[in-house]
Amino acid sequence: MSNIVLCGFMGSGKSTIGQMLSKKLSMPLIDTDLYIEEKLGMTIPRIFEEKGEEYFRQTETEVCRELSHTDGHIISTGGGTLLRAENAEAIREGGVIFLLNVSEQTVLQRLRSDTTRPLLQRKDKEKAVHDLMTKRMPLYKCAADHIIDAELIPDKVCEEITDIFFGETHDV
Repeated sequence: MSNIVLCGFMGSGKSTIGQMLSKKLSMPLIDTDLYIEEKLGMTIPRIFEEKGEEYFRQTETEVCRELSHTDGHIISTGGGTLLRAENAEAIREGGVIFLLNVSEQTVLQRLRSDTTRPLLQRKDKEKAVHDLMTKRMPLYKCAADHIIDAELIPDKVCEEITDIFFGETHDV
């Protein structure tokens, strides 16, 4: 069975939906950010601070290659994972990619008190979110097999993903 791969901007619900799908479908969940933290023995903010964003992004690429050889998993990707075409190609080899689409306002609301995201540690979070989403959304859409409205309640998002995935794979 293929993997269900979740992509989208930070705060789009990838972790929440990934956990719900994992429980509902009895499929193991791999969160690429957590996977990288475990692999490197450091938090993502610390990786960015000590090693830099490029090092982190290269590690993401290695992880995508590793995960392309798995199957039957829910894979929740980091917000920047599928920005590199090579990562999207690798992860697609083993899965169906679902973009969890949300508005800038929803991101800002969901992340209003979050201090763990290195790319949002700025005074003007609204501008940071706008600029990043403007840059990233076309790449997410290019990588995605399906675009899901993640403004819906999580149960509905999971239901839509499940219906599409099992309708496509015919592997229940």
